[in-house]
Amino acid sequence: MRCLLVEDDTVNAKFVQHALEKQGYHVTWVADGATALEHLLHHDWSLVILDRMLPDEFDGLSLLTTIRSLHKSYPVLVLSALSGLDDRVRGLKAGGDDYLVKPFALPELLARVEVLIRRYVAMQKPEDNTELVVGDLRIDLLSAKVERAGKTILLQPKELQLLVYLIKHKNQIVTRSMLLEQVWGYRFEPNTNLTDVQISRLRNKIDKPFEHAFIHTVRGVGYRFVHEA
Repeated sequence: MRCLLVEDDTVNAKFVQHALEKQGYHVTWVADGATALEHLLHHDWSLVILDRMLPDEFDGLSLLTTIRSLHKSYPVLVLSALSGLDDRVRGLKAGGDDYLVKPFALPELLARVEVLIRRYVAMQKPEDNTELVVGDLRIDLLSAKVERAGKTILLQPKELQLLVYLIKHKNQIVTRSMLLEQVWGYRFEPNTNLTDVQISRLRNKIDKPFEHAFIHTVRGVGYRFVHEA
């Protein structure tokens, strides 16, 4: 597994690199956003570990936004000393798959890395059914192309993963805890409105422009993707 570590703190970078390499990962370390962008554009990665605060014009979030706009789908773990709820949500909304606050315990870092890579590898395996069709909504799972009523909809990787999970559990109540565990890999419920934020963004893309809404809120519980055959 090839990991790109983007971290300007030499001590922290060597600590993380050594720990990952002991687990069998092949780690490339870069210390600035411009160099990271070159690696991100021209190589494939199983995981990117990205420090939010970088020394050049590409801070972590702007770098993350750039690579997601180019439809790079590899998982990204954001590292940051900024621990506020707004900071964490901002990192995830920019395209991060997980957000770990510094200082962190090494076992937690390794556990989060394992979860992200396991999920990414599972998503790369072709399914027997490579297309999901619900009413006028169509998803090509191989190309990650989403259409509704013939109109192409651009989704971020996490938005697509969230939508696919909802569709596969259509007409069932899906709790916020279920989404946090299955989509983000959290096995506990952090004090965050992450699911509500991502559901809102997803609705704006697949429901709001159209007459019929698929995603319904179940007050106090979670959500339900509603489709009557």
